[in-house]
Amino acid sequence: MGELYKELEKDLRYREGLNACINCGICTSVCPAAEVSDYDPRMVVDMVQQKDESILRSLLSGDTIWRCGECLSCKTRCPRGNVPCYIIQSLRSLSIETGLFAESKEGRKQLVVKRTVGDHILKYGYCVYIDEVKNEWYPEQGPVWEWLRENRKETLERFNTSYGKEQAGTLRNTSQESLDDLRKIFDETGGTARFKKIEEFSARKAAEEGKEFTGDRDEYFNMLNNGEE
Repeated sequence: MGELYKELEKDLRYREGLNACINCGICTSVCPAAEVSDYDPRMVVDMVQQKDESILRSLLSGDTIWRCGECLSCKTRCPRGNVPCYIIQSLRSLSIETGLFAESKEGRKQLVVKRTVGDHILKYGYCVYIDEVKNEWYPEQGPVWEWLRENRKETLERFNTSYGKEQAGTLRNTSQESLDDLRKIFDETGGTARFKKIEEFSARKAAEEGKEFTGDRDEYFNMLNNGEE
């Protein structure tokens, strides 16, 4: 057995997600992602069952594993108790650990997720925070959102939120003690190390492509965020 498979089988999600696939295709028939993209969970499970190292490497460095929405519809319907979503989670994890995510157009967008949702959790205590959702980065939000953001202090005050305040309630300031606890949780669970790997492997890819990589909204980030590859 190849080294990649040895690492994959260490993941509890992989071991719990794969029992005995009979290739019936029910998981694909109920999968929302399969309706809107070329994602096929049945094929993913079939590929990993083959235990072919070259096939596994192609999965880890390709776009397919990044199309799953992790809704777990597949878990509810499989007649053999397989959970393709768990398998996908384990494949994504290994892809990041090995740096192969950076070889995929969809996979390398993990840097965008890390620098937005991930960093915002540690900075604000929220995965999405109004101060950071700017229209030039997220034009799909439209002009209403732009107006709301520009007038957020007055508007959110009218709705009796706790925006910018040291008190209980929606959009309150997260205490430094809580933010410190969040960092400790990320440290202990491997989240901090995972974020570091995403940055390191992304930096290598940016260097290969001759893109500026200085942190936050640099040239490489903007290229990924804007879908300009």
